[in-house]
Amino acid sequence: MLGLDGWFLWFIVFWVFVLAGLFAIGGYFMFRKFLKVLPKDDGKSVLDWEEHYVQESLHLWGDQAKLMLNELVTPVPELFRPVAKQKIAGKVGQIALEEKAKSIEHDHLIRGYIQATPKRDHKFLRKKLESMEIDMTPYEHLF
Repeated sequence: MLGLDGWFLWFIVFWVFVLAGLFAIGGYFMFRKFLKVLPKDDGKSVLDWEEHYVQESLHLWGDQAKLMLNELVTPVPELFRPVAKQKIAGKVGQIALEEKAKSIEHDHLIRGYIQATPKRDHKFLRKKLESMEIDMTPYEHLF
């Protein structure tokens, strides 16, 4: 019979904790995504509203605005970039539609970018805006 003693026992115990930790981390992120899909009081989820604002504001997006959006999401890892673009585009679209704008302007993009970015990432956001030589003074109240 195989005995679990010495280094092999510690190897098994180590991997049990590693796998349990990885499952917990994965479950946490899946649960967060699940919460975004749940409908709110108005019957639409956060993701539904993002999609709604993107679709409603699609005609407002010019080539310059699309290029700037692509530039703003470059710090985001490639794997998560489409999700970040969707979230930022949804917020920008919401701002433009609420203001009844004729097109997406530079100001809409910056405000939407700041509002759609989680607070924990604002340090990277500031760094990106500084590298693009954008004056953040008018937007300080959004941080």
